Amino acid sequence: MYSFNDSDTLSSILGWVSIACWIVVYSPQIYANYTLQSGEGLSLVFVYVWLLGDITNMTGAILADLLPTIIILGLYYTLCDIILLVQVYYYRKKATRSLAFEGVESEETPLLPNGTSNHSKKDMSSVKELALQYAGALIFVVVTGVLAWWIGSNIEMEEKHPKRHSLFMVWVIQILGWTSAICYLGSRIPQIIKNFSTRCEGLAPALFFFSILGNATYSLSICVKSMEKEYLITNASWLAGSALTIFLDLVVLSQFSYFRYIALKRAVRILPAENIPQGES
Repeated sequence: MYSFNDSDTLSSILGWVSIACWIVVYSPQIYANYTLQSGEGLSLVFVYVWLLGDITNMTGAILADLLPTIIILGLYYTLCDIILLVQVYYYRKKATRSLAFEGVESEETPLLPNGTSNHSKKDMSSVKELALQYAGALIFVVVTGVLAWWIGSNIEMEEKHPKRHSLFMVWVIQILGWTSAICYLGSRIPQIIKNFSTRCEGLAPALFFFSILGNATYSLSICVKSMEKEYLITNASWLAGSALTIFLDLVVLSQFSYFRYIALKRAVRILPAENIPQGES
């Protein structure tokens, strides 16, 4: 019988919620790229370094003989990174062919197909509606994670004893873990820099929302399971890669909020007086 007072159970639930977040984390950006027919909102360095982090993370999981589900998830993350890269290069090639067909590109050609002209329409949308969407997404991943934990807890599986590794292999796994953590942290920097020039156009904020939620629940799942020094040292690379990335993802979301606020002010200023709703705060 499972009890919510059991740290192992709570850690497992948080772990499943984290997995649910990471399963959907790429979807908003892949969909945004498809809708815009462009991937220019993404920094290629960001995606390449994130891909390297996922590859080293998956390799470490294989060498550490972790559960097959963890390895499959690592493969899934890697595949999603590749999809993002394929989108960027495909839409660039498509845009180049289109420009060659239509003529020489002018200085007014926007970075993204929809340009900043869509700012007004997007930024004037209801903040309440956006909050409800994110609240719904949050409830969805939490319920999905808890449901996955419940199903898993009721399926009898043969207990798998951890394999004992040589000292050399332990060091290799730790090096891969720290390399992965550094990649996850370093990948955000070029994206943050690029956002100043693109004003976050073409970037899906949900990508970073789910990333924060996934990293937060993953970090908590480690800490809830045990706060013993040896356990924390063993998981230090994965804990650092998750917890510290949250801060940089918050920086990206802050950029979204700032540029949205600026665009909203600009949109209100250019609207004719008769189009501005009266009596609203």
